[in-house]
Amino acid sequence: MDAGSMSSSSKLKSESRWPLRQQLLQERNSRENLDRFIPNRSAMDFDFAQFMLTEGRKVKKNPAMVSSPSKEAYRKQLAESMNMNRTRILAFKNKPPAPVELFPREFSSLPQEIPAKPQRHIPQTSERTLDAPDLVDDYYLNLLDWGSCNVIAIALANTVYLWDATNGSTSEVATFEDEIGPVTSVSWAPDGRHIAIGLDNSEVQLWDSTANKQLRTFRGCHRSRVGSIAWNNHILTTGGMDGCIVNNDVRVRSHIVETYRGHEQEVCGLKWSASGQQLASGGNDNLLHIWDRSVASSNSPTQWLHRLEDHTAAVKALAWCPFQGNLLASGGGGGDRCIKFWNTHTGACLNSVDTGSHVCALLWNKNERELLSSHGFTQNQLTLWKYPSMAKIAELTGHTSRVLYMAQSPDGCTVASAAGDETLRFWNVFGVPEVAKPAPKSNPGPFAHFNRIR
Repeated sequence: MDAGSMSSSSKLKSESRWPLRQQLLQERNSRENLDRFIPNRSAMDFDFAQFMLTEGRKVKKNPAMVSSPSKEAYRKQLAESMNMNRTRILAFKNKPPAPVELFPREFSSLPQEIPAKPQRHIPQTSERTLDAPDLVDDYYLNLLDWGSCNVIAIALANTVYLWDATNGSTSEVATFEDEIGPVTSVSWAPDGRHIAIGLDNSEVQLWDSTANKQLRTFRGCHRSRVGSIAWNNHILTTGGMDGCIVNNDVRVRSHIVETYRGHEQEVCGLKWSASGQQLASGGNDNLLHIWDRSVASSNSPTQWLHRLEDHTAAVKALAWCPFQGNLLASGGGGGDRCIKFWNTHTGACLNSVDTGSHVCALLWNKNERELLSSHGFTQNQLTLWKYPSMAKIAELTGHTSRVLYMAQSPDGCTVASAAGDETLRFWNVFGVPEVAKPAPKSNPGPFAHFNRIR
């Protein structure tokens, strides 16, 4: 054996005899960037290797050395306790230790990883279909509404029917003579008990649905049929074929309090914003107006806040965004086919999407950033869009004629659609709203379980 090999063997022996030095060497080697497939000498146990190469062979060659099963069991137990039951002599580099968080995750300013929300299942077929005979197939009317008490009102020719979504019962509110009918619009009051009914003879009647009783009739507002109605607390806003928009205070005898003039043809869409400050109106003159209640005047017709002329067909479909108060969606008729989004504070058009067919109605999802639109020729479908990307999420088919009317349930989950095919269909398109998590209970004090202290 040459001097080099002798010096290296003596060096290894000295290193194995001095644990402290071996530990220092291991710490030094741990800082090195060693390949994980190259054996790490600092992790080797040469004493154990020597024993396995000498004494271990003797046991294998002479099984008679183990005289009894009890001694064999004792030897195995002793080997386990002395950490001598290993079969591997060479040891590779250990795995790196797990990183230690210097700051708790809840106090970190770094963005937290949010688990992906599971994709919602959207049924492609309606969950219920009801017959709606004699439903007037007129794009400019509004004959369907869903009240806050979970009751649907639908006008079929000269009669207004109620369908209770809770128990499925049907009742009749009012039937009108041919001289004043047919019914041209229906709209529930915010209380879900009173309903306004617009008629072909320019009158508007207010009814109590629980008592099936007419409360009053509003006359002198319009010169022809009233095709659109919208509520703003105690203010009943009506839009007529004469192009006029009238605010009626249902509490007082002289009910006309404001008049809006700006449309040149029939007003077919009316929607108040959630704040009650802005009114959107769409007409057969392809115009969309935004009116501000704060500048309304009872002495003279009120000037519009914005006059928007981007649509190239009648504007009936209107929907205020539930999560952004100044965002309005509007849909155009057959010559336009577009859904447009507006900033009603500035009057700017934020986006325009060509849907391929005329837009009859629009509804926002109250729980997600989604918009539902109903259409006519050629598919007569309901289309669910993701906002603001306006990517199609789903298309719901089943109607065989243009889907003229849509209404949303009070909980925001179900949508009712009525079409010229004289059917009323229910779609579970918006899913079930997330249940709010209860607030965590505070830790009880040490004496919380005692009722009294003596």
